[in-house]
Amino acid sequence: MSEESVLPSDAKSVAVKRAKRALDEPKIPFPTKKVTRAVAAAELDVLAQQYPDAVTELHYHSHFELLIAVMLSAQTTDAAVNKVTPELFSRFPNAAAMAQADVQEVDSIIARIGFHHTKARNAIATAQLLMERHEGEVPHDRDALEALPGVGRKTASVVLSVAFADAAFAVDTHVFRVSRRLGLSLGKTPREIEEDVTRLIPPENWRHAHHWLILHGRRVCKAPVPKCGICPLQSMCPSAALVAKAIRKV
Repeated sequence: MSEESVLPSDAKSVAVKRAKRALDEPKIPFPTKKVTRAVAAAELDVLAQQYPDAVTELHYHSHFELLIAVMLSAQTTDAAVNKVTPELFSRFPNAAAMAQADVQEVDSIIARIGFHHTKARNAIATAQLLMERHEGEVPHDRDALEALPGVGRKTASVVLSVAFADAAFAVDTHVFRVSRRLGLSLGKTPREIEEDVTRLIPPENWRHAHHWLILHGRRVCKAPVPKCGICPLQSMCPSAALVAKAIRKV
């Protein structure tokens, strides 16, 4: 079951808010051509220098806490997740404890984050399967991870890369947006973005590139309007002129 397949009914209210906000935002198209391999390598090299110590911003102390935190972060900021996990993990620090949790109690603890009803159910169901199938431990295996409720390819990739230092490249909303704006990919799906970007860099840098692109998306290449004026990639980025043109039309 993927992260995207478990969003509950309150997704409608979120969509309405986003639609209203979009009415006042400049419409910025993505590039229609990929940059050359040389330019792509140069862009990623700049990001590596810009964010040399890039790591996940989620707070955790074990593989189990990481897995649950990443599950909670779907369509929610890491900062918001970090506000609820201290209490959550103090009450349910491992799979054994979470597997016995009352869904209403978990729901009340994480109520400040998006889609908390479904995430509470998935957290408990995942803990139960960890106990049943993996002796309470987070499996070091993609298929086993993706078999857990609420865990899709992105969450599995984050856990594999962060917890186990595997060569995995997770595509979240920031990675998706920044990869397309930089012309690293013209992909229309996360999997297409993943395939394009991982062709450009050696496997040992996949997990680092994930964090470079995320941090750049959060700090500079923002949605809906990027801060091109302060971007170290402005001179080589194929989106910079598109952004300027779109803003002039507003």
